[in-house]
Amino acid sequence: MQGFLKRVMTAIVFVIVMVGGVYLHPMTHIGLFILITGMCLWEYFNLTLDKTNIRRRLIGLLLGLLPILATSYLQLDNNLNNSFLYNCSLLFFPTVLLAFIYELYTSSEKPFTNIGYLTLGIFYIGFPLALIPLIAFSEDTFRPNVIFGILLLTWANDTGAYLVGSQIGKTKLFPRISPKKTWEGSGGGVLVAFLAAYLLSLIFKDLILKDWLILAGIVSIFGSIGDLVESMLKRSLNIKDSGNILPGHGGMLDRFDAFIFLLPFVAAYLLWN
Repeated sequence: MQGFLKRVMTAIVFVIVMVGGVYLHPMTHIGLFILITGMCLWEYFNLTLDKTNIRRRLIGLLLGLLPILATSYLQLDNNLNNSFLYNCSLLFFPTVLLAFIYELYTSSEKPFTNIGYLTLGIFYIGFPLALIPLIAFSEDTFRPNVIFGILLLTWANDTGAYLVGSQIGKTKLFPRISPKKTWEGSGGGVLVAFLAAYLLSLIFKDLILKDWLILAGIVSIFGSIGDLVESMLKRSLNIKDSGNILPGHGGMLDRFDAFIFLLPFVAAYLLWN
């Protein structure tokens, strides 16, 4: 019972912080996701890099934060044009190469293993979360409802999959990576996500029903894959949770694994539609 209460209290505080950060002000919105990016990166580098070398982990944290810091600045400065945004986006590629330069000046016996983990962290966590300012700020308009709606769709899919899977789930979805996930649970997640999309279309008028339904489909597919990818990472490292910052819920990367993975696909639809 005590464990259940701990999970509930953590969930309540988590939701309050998320809602407040997303809606209070554009700066709190950006600050919230910069903080989330940093926490997810720090957990990831704590898992993959040598824990005795804090300098390397701090370098990884800095490099991983550069993309979202850049897109946040560019989106908040209304005087910058698309050409400037495009030119600055090209700087993301040299950002990755800085990991190679750093390892030249270390005495590590496995420099390319470190480079692999550093660059993977940037691509896996840093770049996807850097898309949030591009989605939230469209044509000088702040659209917190879109970001919060995507979060709600992600949570709806995850909740539906858990509830249905725990009750009637029998057919294993991907037993090699995640033995508890089932096709029945995935189906339940899809149904709940589409129901949530319909409700969101009635409340949030930033997007039309068609857009919310397409986003629900993207979330259902790529959010589930993102959850499996993080499970694959944890299985390869022989750990259960990415961290313990959220009592009863694990780490930040555990909570945002699906959201991070689906963001590029959501952004591709919203920005190119």
